[in-house]
Amino acid sequence: MASTAIPTPTAPRFFREPKPINLRQLSYFLKVVDAGSMTAAAQRLGLAQPALGAQIKQLEEELGMALLLRHSRGVTPTQAGRLLQERARTILADVDRARLEVRALGQRDRDHLALGVPPSMVLMLGAELMMHACADMPNVSISLVEERTPVLLDALGRGQINIAYLYNVEDAPGLDRRAVLEEDLLLVTAPGKAPASQSVSLAEALQFDLVIAGARGVIRRIVEREAHRLSLSLRLAYEVHSVTSMRAMIVRGEAASIMPFSLAAPQLRSGQLVARRIDRPALTRTLYVVAPQERETFSAQPEIDAFLERTIDRLRESMHPYARSLR
Repeated sequence: MASTAIPTPTAPRFFREPKPINLRQLSYFLKVVDAGSMTAAAQRLGLAQPALGAQIKQLEEELGMALLLRHSRGVTPTQAGRLLQERARTILADVDRARLEVRALGQRDRDHLALGVPPSMVLMLGAELMMHACADMPNVSISLVEERTPVLLDALGRGQINIAYLYNVEDAPGLDRRAVLEEDLLLVTAPGKAPASQSVSLAEALQFDLVIAGARGVIRRIVEREAHRLSLSLRLAYEVHSVTSMRAMIVRGEAASIMPFSLAAPQLRSGQLVARRIDRPALTRTLYVVAPQERETFSAQPEIDAFLERTIDRLRESMHPYARSLR
């Protein structure tokens, strides 16, 4: 009598092994949240927007949760998305740290510097920043971590970076900070919307339909603080987290903004945008060099110190006349 094979039962869905989360998808997700727009994030990553959207959709399907709310102005994270955003930053930073530490095993004769830099510095200095680093510090390997001030400050506290350039960072236990550069904040408009005078008061600047980044941003806090001090009303027409989107709106004449020269340098130099000083009162932001008080000593410390100083000089020169040295 022929035997009949008994089929192996299929495991219920809830017993199936979950797929590991793709680190690239986590990185893409953070770029989308930071940009505030799928289009802007795709441009930054050099990807087609449908391809990026497919990666985010796969991540949402794997987690079984919607991570982003899509709307006419872009995207914002859901509650689950905000949680993943926080965890993803830590995960990716730890992965980068592990990568650096493993690579350092093969480079024990060289110091390794993990340097945090804000996006505006990268916009001004570009690829030359890394080229100058290699030229100025031949005995040091370097990795650049480009992030906003709150993220870099957290990375310093976790020991994931050694030194960072940070804007308007408060004095805090365990940190050494040194003010190195003061940068003007400007009223930036389309040419046809610019005031006739070369400078304006803050009260005049606040009459424009403004687009400024979110409440955690350094510039937003500066403007809100001064408006409150002077009993002025701050009405934001738009809140956009993507600098690319902000610039596009200003070029089209849909809004104006209060921002430093570095965030719109190419458009200001080409005449696509126009800047007016805000001098009643003057609005500025301050760049600091920040490092943990308890930190490793580099054998090539003189090279590193000289590179940090030259970088400030190069940044100041690139923003002339809207920046001044504080050293």
